[in-house]
Amino acid sequence: MSQGFDPKKHVALNPERVSYTSSTDFPGHFADEDHSWNPAEFKKRLAVRVERISNRSIEFDLVGVDASIANAFRRILIAEVPTICIERVYVHNNTSIIVDEVLAHRLGLIPLHVNPVFMDCVYHPDGQPTDRNTIVFKLCAKCERRRNAPKDAKDPAQLYINHEVLSSQLEWVPQGEQSIVMAANPPAPTNPNIVLVKLRPGQEIEIELHAVKGVGKDHAKFSPVATASYRLLPKVILKKEIPPHLADKFQNCFTKGVIRVDPRTKRVSVDESQARRETMSREVYRHPEFEGCVQLARVRDHFLFNIESEGFYPPERLLPEAIKVMRSKIRTLREAAQGLLQDIGVVEDVEMAS
Repeated sequence: MSQGFDPKKHVALNPERVSYTSSTDFPGHFADEDHSWNPAEFKKRLAVRVERISNRSIEFDLVGVDASIANAFRRILIAEVPTICIERVYVHNNTSIIVDEVLAHRLGLIPLHVNPVFMDCVYHPDGQPTDRNTIVFKLCAKCERRRNAPKDAKDPAQLYINHEVLSSQLEWVPQGEQSIVMAANPPAPTNPNIVLVKLRPGQEIEIELHAVKGVGKDHAKFSPVATASYRLLPKVILKKEIPPHLADKFQNCFTKGVIRVDPRTKRVSVDESQARRETMSREVYRHPEFEGCVQLARVRDHFLFNIESEGFYPPERLLPEAIKVMRSKIRTLREAAQGLLQDIGVVEDVEMAS
């Protein structure tokens, strides 16, 4: 039998509602128990395990923290890890069918492969561009007919030159010391094959672009992730034995691989290593013959993160960058609290107006 349901550790998924989502006013603290802060105990419970990683995405488990901490990391990943994006677009010539404003918006959404460490933030909209806070690109393209195109050709790639303007055609124009500092890794789009605009003979564009450092809470284009989400680890708790003649039906109520059925004895068990695959559809609750046999739950402090990187950061660097941001926030809060404590001795009581 699976380990029983524990309201301190699990969130219950019932047929029509979810219970024990927040069992106390202070999460993780229960009456008549010692919950004083113990770094050694916290370190023992904390774990980060990478389950899958690719060039642009990562899945990892974060274990032993409260939901508020996990959600803080998610929000920081989306909104507060800085990146570099195109902010200002100076259109000198645009005779394409896309109007200037729409084209400028498309250009702003191009993910750039630029290390934000090399750049300073522009804190004022009218701030002076410098080589420390602005990266300049140029985009010049003119569509012309190919003189040697086959007479029966219909493919625009065979008929025209520059029939599509791609992100790879962005040309970096170094400013000041940028040619030295960024020589090893020149600024460029992360994806060179993004179609920006389509042209036909006689149409051309000539644009200057300024990229700056920013964060996702200012504009979504600065977000370093395409998505950052988490879910709690599913847990299937068997409360009593499943009758052998119902074993296969019970198994089919769950995602393939989660429930094991012994081919000889028809004994049902849960494969804990595959529990993360369960979708928690609650299909088993629809069958009256299984009433009281199983309890569906999720582990309260086991978070399954799925992050897709879209920009400079490789996926394995995103969580450390979010931790850096959180540490800076904690440092700011600590300094403010220390300053407040120092002022307490000199601040007099203020009589409130009635």
